[in-house]
Amino acid sequence: MIHTPSTAPQKPLLIYDGQCGFCAIWIRLWKRITEDRVEYAPFQECADRFPQIPRSDFEKAVQLILPSGERLSGAAACTRSLGYARERRYALWEKMYARVPLFAPLSEHAYHFIARRRSLFYGATVFLFGASLAPSSYAFSTAIFWKILALIYAAAFASFGAQSLGLIGSRGVLPIADYIAAMRATFGLTGGITRAPTVFWLGTGDFFISIVSIAGIVAALLLFFGILPRPMLAFLFILYLSLVVGGQEFMSFQWDTLLLETGFLAIFLSANSRLSLLLFWWLLFRLVFFSGVVKLASGDTTWRNLTALSYHYETQPLPTIFGWYAHQMPLLFHKMSAAGMFFIELVLPFFFFAPRHLRFFAAAGAIALQLVIGLTGNYTFFNLLTIALALLLLDDQFWQGIIPTGFFEKIAGMGTSAAAGPFWTGAVIPAVAVLILVLSAGELLTIIRRRAPPEPFGSVLRFAAPLHLINSYGLFAVMTPTRPEIIMEGSDDGETWKEYAFKYKPGDQTRRPKWAQPHQPRLDWQMWFAALDRYQNNPWFVNFAARLLEGSPQVAALLKTNPFPTRPPKYIRALRYAYHFTTPSERSAGGAWWKRELKDIYLPPSSLGE
Repeated sequence: MIHTPSTAPQKPLLIYDGQCGFCAIWIRLWKRITEDRVEYAPFQECADRFPQIPRSDFEKAVQLILPSGERLSGAAACTRSLGYARERRYALWEKMYARVPLFAPLSEHAYHFIARRRSLFYGATVFLFGASLAPSSYAFSTAIFWKILALIYAAAFASFGAQSLGLIGSRGVLPIADYIAAMRATFGLTGGITRAPTVFWLGTGDFFISIVSIAGIVAALLLFFGILPRPMLAFLFILYLSLVVGGQEFMSFQWDTLLLETGFLAIFLSANSRLSLLLFWWLLFRLVFFSGVVKLASGDTTWRNLTALSYHYETQPLPTIFGWYAHQMPLLFHKMSAAGMFFIELVLPFFFFAPRHLRFFAAAGAIALQLVIGLTGNYTFFNLLTIALALLLLDDQFWQGIIPTGFFEKIAGMGTSAAAGPFWTGAVIPAVAVLILVLSAGELLTIIRRRAPPEPFGSVLRFAAPLHLINSYGLFAVMTPTRPEIIMEGSDDGETWKEYAFKYKPGDQTRRPKWAQPHQPRLDWQMWFAALDRYQNNPWFVNFAARLLEGSPQVAALLKTNPFPTRPPKYIRALRYAYHFTTPSERSAGGAWWKRELKDIYLPPSSLGE
């Protein structure tokens, strides 16, 4: 319909129902998209300007009046108004409406279907998105995530640094010098560096080992205070990759590779790049979802009949005191907990990519699960790192509703000031996204097919594997229903044996389960794995026994007590016990948290020559 010049507006004018809450939500979004290029007015205020348009038309659909006098209605009005947006991506809707077959009639049908049910869709919109459809910003979440990541890095470097000489030092269990020498002898210098990328090629002395950890702590603190964040993130990734490679068996845990993958992506995280956030959401999805998938795919009946948690709190590597109490709960509680865990791990991850309120719900579920896991077991920084990833699902609008304005503005300002520039967001981040998607696609094919991925995924994965940019996740795929525990003993005569006490793992039956996280006592953890196998399949364990016979002070420092403080024992042996939590009545009667029974001799009495 054409109007006289006197009624035509100077700018495109979108007229809507001012009494419709659903319309108001979308008009606020449209104003943000089109800025000052389109004017907006409720028909209750301006209908008199256009007497040629029946009031029923205003009530049924939005009307767009162009300066030429042309009138568009419904989906045509919406798509045309988007064509005035400054961002070119919105103009795609107008082009599709005009050029794609069937797009226009389908759009109009959908528009009028929704318009007749505005109250229903208003409620659904508020439920899913809230009262605003404005694009979410993540400046606060980005800044908070970087600070938490900095603290995790600091804790990880400090934790390993305190144990590094006993683990990989010159008199440690697995000297890094021997590892580097073996890699050089087997693959040569170039091949060794390619397969084992670590700064320890520059030096393997005890002082250099300590310097790496100290440098990591310093870089993490600089990151926390916002000093050169991206260079510090790159430096931290290189240093921690060096520890993961050089730490050998002692740095082979899923949270170590998770920290590397997270730390690499953090280099490219930007509050003004939704793509960089999507990479983190995809990482969190793989971490949580496949933790559930592997439990079912393993065929373990305890997971399938929901009884696994009746064993888990007792048999996990390093339970806490809360794990003892959780173990005492009835079977129904454990089954309900397992069912809730599967819901969080298998269903909620798909909500990570859903409308904002569903994302918040999924984030709450993931965080709740990590809090329970962290309370009942010692999993170093794993729970905190997963929670930090989940926080990236929450936008600034969420935080503004729960924290003081001044604090929000201060932290959000840090995230905004560290936002990447146009080249970074327009070229670098998309390139990284392609790399991650290719690598993760190859990894998923490996999991699904249960064999090597097809080319070219296989070659790309093999090339990137030493950098740990993409990793597979899934703790406790098979539940351990029993708890074998190794007790180390030394003797001077082969008759009288004295027990070595570890700092955190069960030994003394009356010692309460301890809290260690975010520290990880890596020798204690490896002892849990060793107990599930034979010592012949754990060369590091033989080295550990040899260091005790040598009286290595660095290795002895990893233990709680050394029963041979002045000179090492002549013989060493290891006994394997079956450990169980006591019941509340047994604990009340004797004060013990554990009970045990001898199962076999793990390592027969051995001397240093043997």
